[in-house]
Amino acid sequence: MRMDLIQPFIGSLDAVLAEMMKTPARIVDLTMEEDGYRRKGLAAMVDFKGQIEGRIILDMDPQAAAKVVSYLAGEDVDPGETIVPETVCELANMVIGNAVTQLNDRGFEFRVYPPALVTADQCEKAGHDSEATILCFETPGGNVYLNIAMHYHARRAREHSPISVC
Repeated sequence: MRMDLIQPFIGSLDAVLAEMMKTPARIVDLTMEEDGYRRKGLAAMVDFKGQIEGRIILDMDPQAAAKVVSYLAGEDVDPGETIVPETVCELANMVIGNAVTQLNDRGFEFRVYPPALVTADQCEKAGHDSEATILCFETPGGNVYLNIAMHYHARRAREHSPISVC
């Protein structure tokens, strides 16, 4: 997996967490997995198609997601409230939006699909077909995981490049 493709997602999540939790997050673990992903809390997945293909899963401890909701709502929110899972999707949207802007500015062309909440079974199936980089961010509210599985298709980039004719 190319680091220049995943770095925008890492930086974007770090910035969004720092803003929403009013304290910096820190990466405490990095692993590579090929056998599927076991969801740790509330998870949202975003798919990509085009020159870059794959998916991103943002997975948050329910307490971490509730802390973000509390910040946004201006009052304490219980992790069991229905708005908490929806907030995970919104955070995924924010992270993906920032990262995609950076990748688009560098000339990559791909389509991003809206985030969707995923079940434990869907998470596990999502990781069977590709290697994923999984980062664990430690926050005061709990852990946040970023699961990145994507590939760059150089062939597709060449299909859209001008051809020289002699």
